[in-house]
Amino acid sequence: QVQLVESGGGLVQAGGSLKLSCAASGLTFNNYAMGWFRQAPGKEREFVAAITRNGVRIVYADSVKGRFTISRDNAKDTVYLQMNTLKPEDTAVYYCAAKYMTIATVVGDYEYWGQGTQVTVSS
Repeated sequence: QVQLVESGGGLVQAGGSLKLSCAASGLTFNNYAMGWFRQAPGKEREFVAAITRNGVRIVYADSVKGRFTISRDNAKDTVYLQMNTLKPEDTAVYYCAAKYMTIATVVGDYEYWGQGTQVTVSS
């Protein structure tokens, strides 16, 4: 079955950096656009970044533009999220998700989800 496994979360001070990874299995990775989403306590899950199957097109939420970088390695079936200049408001559980073929920014458009990894940014 399809599995998406996130790693790399943790506790970091404001201004610091973290790199999240999401390893996929059970699907043909390069047939899927990949996205990162996050959910803070008491809030809805929100879009962070997405990347097309070949990595040519990338979309970011305005709140992370210029600070976060999404990338993928199709040889390793892995998508990454490099997070720099972290802020306390970035604190959330971060999820990776897979969508067949086309890129999207809407939670409901993604077919497969990981279990999430906690990112906590202290002030």
